Amino acid sequence: MTRRLPPLPLRPGTVGGVSAAALALACGEFVRSGLYAAYLPQYAPHVLHLPVTAVGVAWTAHFVADTLMRGPAGALIARQGPRLVMLGGSALSLGALALLPLAHNLWTLLLIAALHGAGFATLWPGTMNLTADASREGYQGRALTLVSMTVVPLIGAGFLLFGAFADRPDAWPLLIALGVQALGVLAALVVPVRRPRAAGAGEGTETDAPPAARARTALRALAPLLPAAFMQTLTMTLLGPLLFTLAPRFGLNYWGMVGVLVLGGVVAYASFPLTGRMADRGHARLAVTVGFALLGVALGLLATTPPAWAVYALAVPAGLAYAFISPGWAALVSGTLPEAERPAAWGALMTVENAGTALGPLVGTFAFERLGAPGPFVTGAVLALITASGYVFFRRAFPRQQGTGAA
Repeated sequence: MTRRLPPLPLRPGTVGGVSAAALALACGEFVRSGLYAAYLPQYAPHVLHLPVTAVGVAWTAHFVADTLMRGPAGALIARQGPRLVMLGGSALSLGALALLPLAHNLWTLLLIAALHGAGFATLWPGTMNLTADASREGYQGRALTLVSMTVVPLIGAGFLLFGAFADRPDAWPLLIALGVQALGVLAALVVPVRRPRAAGAGEGTETDAPPAARARTALRALAPLLPAAFMQTLTMTLLGPLLFTLAPRFGLNYWGMVGVLVLGGVVAYASFPLTGRMADRGHARLAVTVGFALLGVALGLLATTPPAWAVYALAVPAGLAYAFISPGWAALVSGTLPEAERPAAWGALMTVENAGTALGPLVGTFAFERLGAPGPFVTGAVLALITASGYVFFRRAFPRQQGTGAA
């Protein structure tokens, strides 16, 4: 007797649209990670005759524009639907990239980076909202995590590819960026015009309420999520720029640290089916709490600067922590925000998440300079445990989520 495979987390007829949105997002992430982290540091001094510091300022301008525009992007998605907004954002990104050879002064480079950031800002809200709307009942956390998992590897792939080609004297790296971004524009053309409605959703529900009442409902739902959104992205990103700097303190070389990251990633990916099922069965807040508690313990033990073998061992609870946090947070957000106002509210939430992402590396490097190698790990452990405690002590601020019985 053959074992029956579990159903896809997306409703029938929605896979193509969600895949197109995920492809547009993946193309955008691939280009921007490779462009700002690997290609521009080589391209700007040799071709544009700008200092490397200009690249850092351009990255900041891009990130600020992306952060500030995610809220308006979500509001536009609620009004105009995902296709028009994501298509406009992808096309704006492509136009900004095409202007890059003209950036022979700092202000032009900053303008191009800001336009690129404003265009990119449409992609995550569009893809996440479309995925949440297309998810089968009781599979929201797993569906959102699955889409995120398919996109995240493209961030590293872009960095590696553009890093390998960055010192080429010809225009091939820029042409690759334009080609991949053009593919993102084509993918956005296949994104659904309107958001898919949940099965059995009626017409006369919360969308008939006055705009002011709908805004108050959305704000009440959004309020408890904002501190959590900021704290968790802050906690998860503060070690990013320091991992390979700190590797020798644990007796690890470059490839040894890569091995630790791969092990943690394998544990996370292998655990997602189990942790996602837990999150989708009405235990999203518990999943996030367990995840941050595990992360706090792992970082606290890493602060003791253990030997290399122990670092590999601690990659297991760290990877498991991410496996709890990612679907738990996705299920918590999709289950908390009212469906009619979810695009605008989620856009605002992503603005706060981006702020935490931007601040995390600054906090980590500051802790490293002040406290030495244990500093970032101690700081991360404290932040992670505070975040876990917040989900416990302020649990009444979150709605009680009912289990769906989904497999």
